[in-house]
Amino acid sequence: MSKSSRPARAVVASDGLAIEGHSIDYIPENERHAKLSSQGPFWFLGNFHFFTISIGFVGPSLGLSALWTMVAGALGIMLGTIFMAFHGSQGPEMGLPQMIQSRAQFGYRGVILALVATMFVFVGFNVVNISLIINGLKHVFGLNPTVVACGVVLIGALLSIFGHDLMHKAFKWALLATLPLYTLVTIALMMGVGHSDVAATAPDLGFNWVAFATLFAIGASYNISYAPYVSDYSRYLPKNTSRTKLIAAVFLGASLSGGWMIGLGAWLSQQLQAHDALVALNQVGSSMIPGLGHVLVLVSVLGFLPIIALNTYSAMLTLLTGIDSIKKITPTPNARVVSIFAISLIVLTCVLSIKGDGVALLNTFLVVLLYFLVPWTAVNLVDYFFVRKGRYAIAHFFTPKGIYGAWQFRGIVSYLLGFAAMVPFFYIVDATSNQEIFVGPLASLLSGVDIAWLVGLVVSGLVYYLLSRSLDLEYERRVIASMTESDFVAMSRAPTDT
Repeated sequence: MSKSSRPARAVVASDGLAIEGHSIDYIPENERHAKLSSQGPFWFLGNFHFFTISIGFVGPSLGLSALWTMVAGALGIMLGTIFMAFHGSQGPEMGLPQMIQSRAQFGYRGVILALVATMFVFVGFNVVNISLIINGLKHVFGLNPTVVACGVVLIGALLSIFGHDLMHKAFKWALLATLPLYTLVTIALMMGVGHSDVAATAPDLGFNWVAFATLFAIGASYNISYAPYVSDYSRYLPKNTSRTKLIAAVFLGASLSGGWMIGLGAWLSQQLQAHDALVALNQVGSSMIPGLGHVLVLVSVLGFLPIIALNTYSAMLTLLTGIDSIKKITPTPNARVVSIFAISLIVLTCVLSIKGDGVALLNTFLVVLLYFLVPWTAVNLVDYFFVRKGRYAIAHFFTPKGIYGAWQFRGIVSYLLGFAAMVPFFYIVDATSNQEIFVGPLASLLSGVDIAWLVGLVVSGLVYYLLSRSLDLEYERRVIASMTESDFVAMSRAPTDT
C-alpha cells in the first residue's frame, strides 16, 4: 500500500487524548469504533441548552401564548428532525462527511454552491451562540464580553481540534451536568417559582396564524439546520448499522429535547417576561435557593461549549471540502488545525463587530437559514433515497474526472430554481420591532404566513427528480461494483487529482 493510501491515524497527545487524524477522507471499516447508543444522547444535547430556550422567547414577542408557542415550536422541530435524521443515516453507509457526499448531486467543484450555504449555517450559529453567551454573562456577572468571547471561541477550537471522540465524550459530560438542572428549572416553573410578581403585569397573549407559522418555520429550520452536520458525527459507526434504528435515535433525541427547551423558553418569556435565557435561569434559580441561579448559569454555559465545538468542527470539514474542490489537498491533521483557527478568528471578529438584540438576531438568522438550506436538503435526500438509493461510487467523490464530474447541472439548477421559487414567499421580520426586513409579494397576500420553505422543498426536490431521469444509473452501478474499500481510502487521501 502506498503512502497516500494509508488510513489516517490519530495523533496521540502526551496526556493520552487522541487527536483525530481524519477529516474529509473516507473512514475505513476497521476504524469505525462509534456506537449507535451514543447517537440519541448526542443529538438530545444538541438541542438541550439555553440557545433552544431562546427560540421559545420569539413566540410571546410576536403575541403568541406560551402554550401555542410550545405547540408550534414542537411541531416545527419534529418536521425539521425528520430531514435531519434521514441525513444521519448516510454517515455509516458511506463513512464520509455530509458535504463530500453532496458532490454526487452538485459535482466536485459545483458543490461549492452548497458549501457556501452550509458555511453560513456553521459560522452564523456560532456568532449567535456566542452573542447570547456574552450578553447573558454580562447581565448576570458583569463579565467583559470580549474576554468571554475569546475564551469561548478558544475552548470550542480546542475541542474541535481533538475531534470526534473527545467531542462525543464532552457531549456526554455536558448532558449529565445539565439534565438535572434543567429538570429542576422546569419543575420549579410549573410550581410558580420566580414569577409571582411579574405574571400579573404580563401582556395578554393568544393565538394568531402569522406568529404560529413563524414559530413553526423557525422550529423546522432549527433542526433542518442540523442536516449538514449529522453524517459528520455518525460516519464512525459500522457500515452495517441499522438505518431504521439510527434514524429513530436521532429523531427521538433531537425532537424531544428541542420541544422541551422551546416550551421552557415560552413559559419563561410569558411568566417572567424574559428576554435573555441566562438571565431568566438565574432568576428562577435564585428564587429557589440563594446562589443557585449563578450555578445554573455557569453550568448552562459550560454545557453549551461542546455546541460551539460542534459548529467549528463541521465548519472545518466544509472549509476543507471547499478548498479541496478547487485544489486537491491531503487531509492532514495540520490542515484541520489551521482551518479551525481560521474559522475561529472569523467567528470572533463577527461576534465583536455585531451589535443588537439577541432574540431579534436569533429569529432573523433562523428564518434566513431555512431559506438557504431547504433547496440543498431536498436535492440531497431525493438523490439519496429516490434516485441513487444509497449506492455511490465513493472513490469518485475525490476527483473531478470521475463519474460525478466537476459540475453537475442537475443539482445546481434544482437548487437555484428552488431558491428562486422561494423568494416571493420570503417573510423576514425583526421580532423585536416587528419591522419588515423583506416580505415577498406572495407572502403579503398570505398575510405574512411563511410557506417559503415548503415551496423550496417541493420545487427543488421535484426538479431534481425529473432531471435525474436521464442519469445512467446502470453504468454507475457497474462502476461501484468494480471498486473496493482500498480504492476509497487511496482516492480520498491522494495528494493530486486523479
